Amino acid sequence: MMHKFLTANRAELIARCRVKVAQRSPPGVPAKELANGVSIFLDQLIKTLVVEQTEAPMQSYKVSGPAGGGKPALSEMSDSATRHGRELQEHGFTVEEVVHDYGDLCQSISDLAFETGVDIEIDEFRTLNRCLDNAIASAVTEFGYQRDSVIAGKQAVALNERLGFFAHELRNQLCTATLALSVIKQGNVGLNGATGGVLDRALVGLANLIDRSLAEVRIAAGLQVQHHLFSLADFIAEIKLSATLEAQVKGCVLTVSDVDPLLAVDADRDLLLSAIGNLLQNAFKFTHPRSEVTLNAYAQADRILIDVQDHCGGLPPGLAEEMFKPFAQGAEDRSGLGLGLSISRRSVEANNGVLSVRNVAGSGCVFTIDLPRHFMIAALPVAGNA
Repeated sequence: MMHKFLTANRAELIARCRVKVAQRSPPGVPAKELANGVSIFLDQLIKTLVVEQTEAPMQSYKVSGPAGGGKPALSEMSDSATRHGRELQEHGFTVEEVVHDYGDLCQSISDLAFETGVDIEIDEFRTLNRCLDNAIASAVTEFGYQRDSVIAGKQAVALNERLGFFAHELRNQLCTATLALSVIKQGNVGLNGATGGVLDRALVGLANLIDRSLAEVRIAAGLQVQHHLFSLADFIAEIKLSATLEAQVKGCVLTVSDVDPLLAVDADRDLLLSAIGNLLQNAFKFTHPRSEVTLNAYAQADRILIDVQDHCGGLPPGLAEEMFKPFAQGAEDRSGLGLGLSISRRSVEANNGVLSVRNVAGSGCVFTIDLPRHFMIAALPVAGNA
């Protein structure tokens, strides 16, 4: 009988399974079997086979559950398999390894029976398959639940952190604007004075914060990028209008180069506008007071390059790539979310471009957007009017 064969060879079967599990274990996982694994399943299988030889074979369902799948039934095996699925998830196994963990025992039983010349009856193999089916279903179900819970928890923490930063910055800017407006309404100061400048800075900050967040939402949601061919000169001119105001508010000088009117960009205008806006805001934030921020757009071979250069004094060693990570804030000024450069890079990459930074030691840094080069199609003369 199969239960006698399993009982007599219990240690050998567990040893074979442990070897198979150890070969698949992720780095750092103990080689010993997890608490609710093969040994408990093997004991429950033996118990099931024994009960099936009694006058009340249906009582075996209390040990290992009925056949047929469907809604999980409570049994000793489902309970231990559920705990085993949780253990495997906690130790970094994959769902495929959960299934293999039970399949190892089936293979080990078949191999050892063949090697020793033991015949196993068809009904006993059916019981083995039923137990494996129920155990795997319970373990995989719990594994998936635990994995989804971990993922959902991490996502919730990240979302709460980002919303918290966003709400904090939004509240600060709004509070500043409200206080400045309240003072102006009293009639003791004018819009052109220092208080008016405070109001300007707060409103510009609110606009930048909202624009940056909207761009991030579009990227995170995976919304389709809307590519259109548009004039690079007109695009830079539009940016110059809004950036000039921010430069005045920040007390620095903005210099924008002339752009070849024939140059064009095939991109999502809003995402690219957000990317350059973030770079300029970052430049205005960190450049030294009364220094210059430069915006240059030009062609080089088959590429269009857009440079934003500041005078922040240069980057500390190792910060060049770190600063593109979300929430990275390597400078002393920790205002803001630390998301601007991360959003800029993703916005540029969504437009088939590359965003990089070059340190100018002792002076500042240059952020460069690298995009495919296109041309505006000049209007052709109408026949007879040439």
